[in-house]
Amino acid sequence: MEQKNVNEIKREINKTNNSIIIFIRVAITFAFAILFATLAAKDYFTGSGQYYGFLLGAMFLTIGGFVISQYRKFFTTYEKTWFITILVLASIFAVLFPEEDVNGVNAFWIMGLYLLDTFLNILCELLISKQSKWNFIVSVFVEITEIAICLVLAYRFATFATTLLFWLPCDIISFINWHKHPDKVKDELTEVRTLTGKQEFLVILGIVVWTVVVGYLLTLITEGSELFHGNETLEIIVCYFDACVSAVGVANGLFILFRYREQWVAWIVSAILEATINILSGQYVLLILKLGYLTNSTYGYIKWTQYIKAHPEVLISNKKNKNTENIQKSE
Repeated sequence: MEQKNVNEIKREINKTNNSIIIFIRVAITFAFAILFATLAAKDYFTGSGQYYGFLLGAMFLTIGGFVISQYRKFFTTYEKTWFITILVLASIFAVLFPEEDVNGVNAFWIMGLYLLDTFLNILCELLISKQSKWNFIVSVFVEITEIAICLVLAYRFATFATTLLFWLPCDIISFINWHKHPDKVKDELTEVRTLTGKQEFLVILGIVVWTVVVGYLLTLITEGSELFHGNETLEIIVCYFDACVSAVGVANGLFILFRYREQWVAWIVSAILEATINILSGQYVLLILKLGYLTNSTYGYIKWTQYIKAHPEVLISNKKNKNTENIQKSE
């Protein structure tokens, strides 16, 4: 009995010590993050303005380092290396390709939004590849950031609308849906599946129709953004690319919601389209995020494929459920 009490006391002491260590890490992380943010603001508003992008990147790198170190057992060596590498490259590009003021908004805030978008997106991508439902919580902040970018730059209204009206509610619904389908062995994982050939054809057809119709409508309502420096042809091209990205995004959201592997293909297509828009718009810092998309989407596709091959019973159960639904409908 006494030995049991001693063990309980030791466990409580360990918990207390761990809590203190975590608190100290959080305090140090945010102290450095605030320091880098302050130095970035000072460099931009009162200094040379050459290094504010790198300092903002260093701020997010500090926070990212904390996240990775705090959950180091959850992430593999490759995943930790990939995450930190993308953040470092984003910081370097922030120096090489500084932003300009757009629509009366300081480049400081625009660069901050770009780097925040990069940080949140790669963290979200990493969690999706690990089949973690917590990616949707991070994704909510991704959507808010991307809505802010669209509003600040006054462009990509199709992406703005689908993010606000589709992605935000989809993230919440997806979190609930994934929570209901945990892996039978590892609770932190979620069961996943794959599309049929017919479903793939219908999805592609829908994307083509959406791109043509919505792209044309965007060319009628666009008011112009300083981002394109008055180049109307370039703005029209971006309208159609934006329509296509929004269509692929909706398909991607549904794939994620229903746990389909093809969401990784949608991520790759979306990354290529987004990268094209970023180049046309001169948003070179965001190209690092698209590089992250391409590499992690390939990684995620491989991981999900391995899971599906190792769990054929998931696909079988899905087919049985569809057959049961068809029989009930015919009756």
